Amino acid sequence: MTTHGGFEPVFCTIVPPHVLDKLAQAEDPALAGPARRTLQRDAFERTQRRLTTVIGATAVAAVAHGKPQRTVHDARHGTDLPGHKVRGEGDKPGKDATVNRAYAGLGATFELFLHAYQRDSIDGNGLPLNATVHYDRDYNNAFWNGEQMVFGDGDGEIFLDFTIPIDVIGHELAHGVTQYTANLTYFGQPGALNESLSDVFGALIKQYTLGQTAAEADWLIGAGLLAPRVTGTALRSMKEPGTAYDDDVLGKDPQPATMDDFVRTGRDNGGVHINSGIPNRAFYLAATALGGHAWERAGQVWYDVLTSGRLTQQAMFTDFATLTVEAARERFGDGEELDAVSKAWEQVGVRTP
Repeated sequence: MTTHGGFEPVFCTIVPPHVLDKLAQAEDPALAGPARRTLQRDAFERTQRRLTTVIGATAVAAVAHGKPQRTVHDARHGTDLPGHKVRGEGDKPGKDATVNRAYAGLGATFELFLHAYQRDSIDGNGLPLNATVHYDRDYNNAFWNGEQMVFGDGDGEIFLDFTIPIDVIGHELAHGVTQYTANLTYFGQPGALNESLSDVFGALIKQYTLGQTAAEADWLIGAGLLAPRVTGTALRSMKEPGTAYDDDVLGKDPQPATMDDFVRTGRDNGGVHINSGIPNRAFYLAATALGGHAWERAGQVWYDVLTSGRLTQQAMFTDFATLTVEAARERFGDGEELDAVSKAWEQVGVRTP
């Protein structure tokens, strides 16, 4: 059993730094300018996150257990958070599609965790879900800052509105679930597991909302986010890591699919957005081998591990894989679930007992 010694919220973005770094080097100022400003803003927010961890976060309002408590704010292209309240829980949709998508995405995330895993909001105790939209100008990212969701509108050249893909919303809120459970260190393999778990639950939220089976799902993270000029389909592919984009400006998707191509780097917190492709593919393989709704069996195993208390903050891929094998056996016995999970890790080159 691990003791986490208090939660340590981290600043987590959906667009990896290596993508923005590449854009920042573009010759076209219409592409480079927004990327550079986004990197600068991300650096500032990351520092603010560290300060909040030191001095303490603001108090959380009263909760309504078993029901979502959503609030959407509008930054009006500024950077003060949370901004102006524009929609609260139970309010009717307004004319701003971005606000409505954010509100719906918060609700979809709440619904999956409540109905599939009996988890009351991301902290398990009815935590209110807050989001800010229209953050900054041409801001090419969305992030979870340890307390709330924040969405940029994109620059319209490379990225569109960050509320468009529901899995982006789910991904960032899932960082909150990890924050309140395993609290995985955001560096190296533990950080890649942190990112992968957000991709897993982001994908499951999309599939749950659409009523899709594992076979019907596209297994893409951020489909619909890239502007028409970009040669690519999404930010990441769980089915085929490394194939989400191959663009003259963005470069080629660097994610590996197996341990044979594991990337060793000091950038991106030790490659947390890059090597997450390996556990992502393991989940895809397990889910599609089992078929049906991925949140019911493969997703249940992953959730069991995340919330078990046995996943340490410094867990490596082999640690996580071993725990999924144990969790599959504990919940489902020595059946097809155990076989699917074991074979999935074997296929990506991660050893289990």
